[in-house]
Amino acid sequence: MSFLWLNSEETINWQELAYLYKAAPLGDKAPEDLRTVFSNSMFKCFVFDKEQLIGIGRALADGLDASYICDIAIHPDYQNQGLGKAIVNKLVEYSSKHKKILLYAVPGKEGFYQKLGFHKMNTAMAIFENQQQAFEKGFIS
Repeated sequence: MSFLWLNSEETINWQELAYLYKAAPLGDKAPEDLRTVFSNSMFKCFVFDKEQLIGIGRALADGLDASYICDIAIHPDYQNQGLGKAIVNKLVEYSSKHKKILLYAVPGKEGFYQKLGFHKMNTAMAIFENQQQAFEKGFIS
């Protein structure tokens, strides 16, 4: 299968991206919020099958020290085909000049990222907008 890869958000339909987040499932995000976070991310991948947005990922980066990969989402009809791995590898490639590449994973997906070379951190800490929900979903302990 041949897919179209874009690394710019200029032509993205934000409503379609919000649908992909929900379907993947990565959560219920407002299209305008997605426009903001992707516009403020140094690196991004948008993958299309013809006209349909089927995969995304982004990385917040400062250009030297740290790049933070997040929001890897694949449409359910395209999961388990290596697309998530390809997106992560592309974001790692884009981030290669940074001293460290961090990744935020959904609980239960750590093994997938470990196969791609990521290691669990002993010192990562977080404050969430909804601490109770983050605890219940296994993001924090």
